[in-house]
Amino acid sequence: MSIHKHLPALLLSVVALISPQAHAEVVKIGFIDVLSGPFAAAGKSSLDQLRAVVTARNAKAKPSEPQFEVVPFDGKGSPQESALMLKSAADQGIRYVTQGGGSGVAFALTEAIAKIADREPNKAMVYLNYSAMDPGLTNDRCNFWHFRFYPSSEMKIEALTTYMKTRPDIKNVYLLNQDYTHGQQVSKASKAYLARKRPDVQIVGDTFVPIAQVRDFAPYIAKIKASGADTVITSNWGTDLSLLLKAAKDYGLNINFFTMNANNPGVPAQMGAWGENKVGVIWNWGHNAPTPELEKIYIAYKKQSDEDFIFAAHYNSVHMLSAAMEKAKSTDPKTVAYALEGMKFKSPVGEVEMRKTDHQLLAPLFLGMWAKQGSKGVKYDAEKTGYGFRSEVVWDTYISAQPTSCQMTRP
Repeated sequence: MSIHKHLPALLLSVVALISPQAHAEVVKIGFIDVLSGPFAAAGKSSLDQLRAVVTARNAKAKPSEPQFEVVPFDGKGSPQESALMLKSAADQGIRYVTQGGGSGVAFALTEAIAKIADREPNKAMVYLNYSAMDPGLTNDRCNFWHFRFYPSSEMKIEALTTYMKTRPDIKNVYLLNQDYTHGQQVSKASKAYLARKRPDVQIVGDTFVPIAQVRDFAPYIAKIKASGADTVITSNWGTDLSLLLKAAKDYGLNINFFTMNANNPGVPAQMGAWGENKVGVIWNWGHNAPTPELEKIYIAYKKQSDEDFIFAAHYNSVHMLSAAMEKAKSTDPKTVAYALEGMKFKSPVGEVEMRKTDHQLLAPLFLGMWAKQGSKGVKYDAEKTGYGFRSEVVWDTYISAQPTSCQMTRP
């Protein structure tokens, strides 16, 4: 029998041997966040949305590019438990981790990751921070392995107080925040920035609440009412925010509430008609914002899961990580980290930049105001309430950008 008869099959076999595999490598991303307890809804929703972003990215990846896989770890919102989960991830060979639920946890993770990199360079890990906001993470406690894809609390307060300059009706502000590093930083920044931009505004209260422990916020609402406040600024998240707004609604407290997290799972459902034109949220995107590309992602996710897509930081972190790996032609954490810092990326909200100095993403910010679906600027509602966040203000990157005290040591 002639060999020519088998030549096509032989050629195919040779091509298969010398060509890259369909996908050469699987890169695991450890998701270390709160997946149990009172704040679990936020963590689980974030995990689902990260997986959806990863699935869509994997489907479009080139054959030569790595596939991403999300591996969840329940940090239970505890710095100690999260550090244990980080060790477990490192022992499993995971070299990329992401987290966003709580700045106390974020500090524990970034410091543990820095120690691992120093002691065991072969286990070095890159930390993709998708929403932990404490400014210290990109200032005095910055490190090479940490990258934040979300605005810091100072960036949010810078934008909010810029907006408040246009609201002469705001005269008496009450600060109510969770009693941990993030809440303390929001209180500090609010007082400092208002003193600079609106010295006529009076701070009529500055209260801290124990995180995840208060079940009845009625006494706090009564205190806010007695203070004469016309506006509340709060960094509360999870049930601490949904219960706060529920108590305000039940009390009939008709004042402004400017939040960092009113878009989070479970919070919109508490507001209804009461929150109309009173509750605002400062975030890195809004589902009624003028951003056609993210609108498509929002619609697709809503159709797939029947939930609102809110974690736009996942899109940027996953796609910028992918671009860094392509640029570096490597999945090695140190090589990829060097490729990631300073990167400019065309995101669905416009061009963003991972500032090299401190690894803080510079990107537009949005103020969403709660309003009735169908009213001007409210095409989509949230959590089937008939209300959604109107895109009240879009701030360019330079508005919220903050100076940094980061003195980064690079490997």
